[in-house]
Amino acid sequence: MTWTGTLTMPQAIIGCDLSRAFLDLCDLPSGRTQRIPNTCDAVAEWVETLAPDILVVFEATSGCDDILIATLTERAHHFSRVNPRQAREFARATGVLAKTDRIDARVLAQMGTALDLPVTRSISSARATLADFLRRRRQLVDTRKAEKLRRHRAGHDDIAEQIDAMIALLSTQIRALDQRIKSLIDKDQTLSEQAALMRAMPGIGPTVLAILLGEFPELGTLCRRKIASLAGLAPYARESGTWKGARRIWGGRRKVREALYIAALSASRRMLTLIAMRDRMRAKGKAPKSILIAVARQLLVILNGMIQKRQPLQIT
Repeated sequence: MTWTGTLTMPQAIIGCDLSRAFLDLCDLPSGRTQRIPNTCDAVAEWVETLAPDILVVFEATSGCDDILIATLTERAHHFSRVNPRQAREFARATGVLAKTDRIDARVLAQMGTALDLPVTRSISSARATLADFLRRRRQLVDTRKAEKLRRHRAGHDDIAEQIDAMIALLSTQIRALDQRIKSLIDKDQTLSEQAALMRAMPGIGPTVLAILLGEFPELGTLCRRKIASLAGLAPYARESGTWKGARRIWGGRRKVREALYIAALSASRRMLTLIAMRDRMRAKGKAPKSILIAVARQLLVILNGMIQKRQPLQIT
């Protein structure tokens, strides 16, 4: 969702702490604070008062920011949707240990003032709907997994029968969602074009494909280093003085990274480029996990290039 263009530094930054009931706001440099209801009418009324060059900074809070994002997008206001962990670490780095809604709003405003935050670009309604369906599918899959674990400890035949019925119901709903997700992808031109490119890649099955389309809209918009970092597949150095530790990945989007791991396991057995890469790393004594991360990162780079150029890459 990050946009790679340039943005003139706004005259003011507004930090916004989100909850289901309220938006706590802090305007810098004035320092003015206020609280408004998190409703369509209240948010729209507030957004109408904003100057065109103001940047609104808030955390990526699932389920609480839909109204704010839709309203800011409709009025063409810039906003930056930041990682909650990054915001919390910024607060600690600046000596802010207390945590209240008003304090969090001020911290977000200070963060926007101190850092060159990327401007978030809103996604299409089709991609947003896809993300909603994926979230629901994940909930059903997790519930089915829990029911299967309970099945082993049912104890009584009647209980086991009830659990089996629940598992069957969940499986039916998951299959229905899979069909709905496929239909949604096929009906949207951008999603269907990107899907056609990615389906040609070994290891990219329907579930991995849907996750990349719905939860990784930045694919094809960033350079290889930034896209790997966003997925949590970029290794970071760990050095101090003469000591050099092993590089480790950190952060990123866990669900996207897990999907790429699944794809990498299959692709590393079917693509000559990735097979050779895997074998070289094995010969050097690299750990299996390190090899999987490297293959997943390379697979992501290939996919990113395909989407950028809007054409399949000639790879083996």
